[in-house]
Amino acid sequence: MALTIAGSDNSGGAGIQADLKTFTTLRAYGASAITSLVAEHPGRVHSIAPVPLSMVIDQIRLVFEAFPVAAIKTGMLYSRPIIAAVARELRQLAPGVPLVVDPVMVATSGALLLKKDAIAVLQKELLPLATLVTPNRDEAALLWGRPIKDLETLCAAGIELSLKYQTAFLVKGGHLRGTHAVDLLCTGTKVRVFKTAMIAGANPHGTGCTLSAAITASLAQGLSVEKAVAAGKKFITHAVRTHFQHGPHQVLNVLPRR
Repeated sequence: MALTIAGSDNSGGAGIQADLKTFTTLRAYGASAITSLVAEHPGRVHSIAPVPLSMVIDQIRLVFEAFPVAAIKTGMLYSRPIIAAVARELRQLAPGVPLVVDPVMVATSGALLLKKDAIAVLQKELLPLATLVTPNRDEAALLWGRPIKDLETLCAAGIELSLKYQTAFLVKGGHLRGTHAVDLLCTGTKVRVFKTAMIAGANPHGTGCTLSAAITASLAQGLSVEKAVAAGKKFITHAVRTHFQHGPHQVLNVLPRR
């Protein structure tokens, strides 16, 4: 089974809701610990309310008390106290359990989803615990401390971050302009390229959450990091290609293939 520790998205396209739907589609039983409540839709974040810290901790502890957790992902953690508490609980309860950290910092709409003073705690406390970190270009640039303008700098950032934190980084280049979306799996100085054609007119809500959840589901089923990333990329590409359009808003199609 897989555990997601993340925020709740009332629109259902990202966050806990996207994670649980993805786990289910990929045949992994999903449990959750909600860190914050987000009132939003695919075009706008209206407001964010953090869950009380004691409740975040209780949710995590009770999942581990009841279930054999085989893989974990973190998404939107929002604040310094929540990040520190999650890291502490995972060190105690989940040594050796694969952990995917999606360092959710900025929404596609531009809204901040991680308080600025929390970035240092994320870097110090949580990233060293990760099996895989999945930043998009903007998040990778924040963690790297330099702008990322092209594939060359994306690769340099991925390698340097992987070496710094001694874990794998999947740096996602979908925000770079071009005819293809290129993601790089960096494990030290080893780089594997995942390249897919850009899908014209597609920009659905929740791609980062859904990709990291798909990878987590595969890790829970015993796949290696590289094979889990390959499976996750295949899943998210299909979800983007077959996305649903609701007026001006797009959401992913994570329903099982027929």
